[in-house]
Formats: sequence, structure tokens, C-alpha cells
Amino acid sequence: MAIESVILPEKVKKPKWLRVKLPVGKKYTELRTLVDKYKLNTICTSGSCPNMGECWGEGTATFMILGNTCTRSCGFCGVKTGRPDTVEWDEPEKVARSIKLMSIKHAVITSVDRDDLKDGGSIIWAETVDAIRRANPNTTLETLIPDFQGNTKQLDRVIEVHPEVVSHNMETVRRLTREVRIQAKYDRSLGVLKYLKENGMRTKTGLMLGLGEKEEEVIQTMKDLRAVNCDIITIGQYLQPTKKHLPVKEFITPDQFKKYETLGLEMGFMYVESGALVRSSYKAHKHAV
Repeated sequence: MAIESVILPEKVKKPKWLRVKLPVGKKYTELRTLVDKYKLNTICTSGSCPNMGECWGEGTATFMILGNTCTRSCGFCGVKTGRPDTVEWDEPEKVARSIKLMSIKHAVITSVDRDDLKDGGSIIWAETVDAIRRANPNTTLETLIPDFQGNTKQLDRVIEVHPEVVSHNMETVRRLTREVRIQAKYDRSLGVLKYLKENGMRTKTGLMLGLGEKEEEVIQTMKDLRAVNCDIITIGQYLQPTKKHLPVKEFITPDQFKKYETLGLEMGFMYVESGALVRSSYKAHKHAV
């Protein structure tokens, strides 16, 4: 069964369903002013998220910890690769203050991979959640974590602070994992989600489409995720950050995204966010409920 998509010729314009509206609204304007004034570091702004206006209007924002240099070199990701800076141990308090200033109702915390650190960054992860809880007791949290190389001791640090949702992205199907996520492993990521679920976490993952995957591969990945009782899945369109990154091979149509949403709900996912502009943190506030 062939995937329904638009094959991408060279220099083709993006289809109309990928056109992004400029963020508007009083809440967005207020938060943008705060972010600029206090130089707050949100992945919403640095990553030019297409849903920034909508999410900020709903009181949701995403923050990245542990620097902006990753130890991995995934073929899809615009974050720079190299030797990261030393850990800023006051970062948890900085993030907590940012969330308080912005009056965020639901915060998503993510990070680069820190394979250079003995603890993988898990200590800062736990301290960040604790700091946010102290400063913002009514704010719900999602932690979008790396795989920590499958180290359960590091995963336990996240589990112990018990965020409402723990997310770890599969990103792509099994066949493409080695090309798309060079230092990651498909089964290791499944194992991370399984371990988190077995230890009482509400689990979430995300997939990007348009990298050359087939429909049956996407469906099999969704089945694999349900086999480890993953609760929530987001499915969106991959867009090439720069010419050095993997090219877009297909633009997936809205009808196909809708089909995956229907299939996912039938499989038993609690929530399925599926659409061209969907990103990991899209509608994240409702996933904590």
C-alpha cells in the first residue's frame, strides 16, 4: 500500500497546507515582549516553531536545557553538533524563573544529547523539574528526554521527579533510523518508552514523515509503540533545516495525516496529533490531563 504524498521535485514550492500564519494575539504579544526583554531561551523562538502563537496563547512553551550544542549528529536536526559547553548548574533556577515570568501553565522541557557527561545530563534534568515545581506549583510538565543510551539509572532520575508526561521521540521508522538518527537505535528508544511506562509514567513519542518511509512502515512503528503501551503520539511533516541536512522526499497530504490519526486512535493511543505542522509540543497542555 503506497503512501499518499506529493513527490518532491527539485526547487518545488511547499504545498498550500504548509503555509504558516504569522502568530498574533494579545497573549502572544505579551509573551514575545517578555522573551525579548529578559532574553528568555525558548525553543519556540529559536526553532521558529510554526505553532508558537497558538501554543503561547494556550499558555504552553518549550525550553531547552544543557546548552545548544549536541554530541550527536542526526541527519534531520538543525541543532549544531560538537563539543558542548560546561554544565551551568544554575540553569534549573533560570528556567523556573522564565516560566514564572511568562506565567506558563504547561511547560515542555527538552535538551540536546549530552553523551559527554557521565550522568548524561540526568542530574540537571531532575533538578530542573524540581526547581520548576518549587517556583510554579500549578504548572504541569512534559519532559522530552534523550535516550540516555538506555541507562536505567539516568531514566530513574527523571521518573523520581515524576513529570506529568515523559516524551522520547522515535522520529522515524525502523528502516530509516540508522540514516536519520545516526547514533540512536530503534529498539533502544522503544525500550526507553517501555521502561518509563512500566515505572508509572505517561509516555509520549513523535514521528516525522516525508523522509522516504512507506505507509506500512509508519503503521508498523505505531503498532510497535502500542506494544510498549505508549500513550501519546505526534506525527508531523519533516522540513529540511539546511541544504546540509537530509532532503525532503515527500510532502504528506492532510488526508494521509488524518488517516494516521484515525488508525492511531483505533490502536488505543490516548491522544494522536497528526498534521503537517504538528511538532512534539503541539497541544501538549492537553496531554497532561
